[in-house]
Amino acid sequence: MIKVYTTKIDKTIIAPCGMNCGVCRAYLRDREKCPGCGSTDEMIFKYCMICRIRNCEELRAGSSGYCFSCEKFPCARLRQLDKRYRIKYDMSMIDNLNMIKDTGIDRFMVAENKRWACEKCGSLICVHNKKCSICGFQR
Repeated sequence: MIKVYTTKIDKTIIAPCGMNCGVCRAYLRDREKCPGCGSTDEMIFKYCMICRIRNCEELRAGSSGYCFSCEKFPCARLRQLDKRYRIKYDMSMIDNLNMIKDTGIDRFMVAENKRWACEKCGSLICVHNKKCSICGFQR
């Protein structure tokens, strides 16, 4: 049987730190949905608005819009975030950024759309609880 992936995460939702905001609990929920940390929308959550990585001067000075273009990559802040996500959610911001740097954002998005697709319905699995945002399937 061929698996059809119906999910579609847009590359504009990938944060400068490598976080795929498209699989974040705050982005996937129905009420008070976060538009993603790259957004300028006033609905963006306070913790995203004040994020030290998102507001990093070196990041703003860089051309790619991602932390991998910084000469300090990976900085202490990013390593700390990466460690927390590796332990709690089995996801690495640094691995994400390295893949984007090595293969490009388009190939990274193909991989992400497959990785986070629900095996049951094809919708998105949340990185934080490993649960499908539509059918409730639990990985």
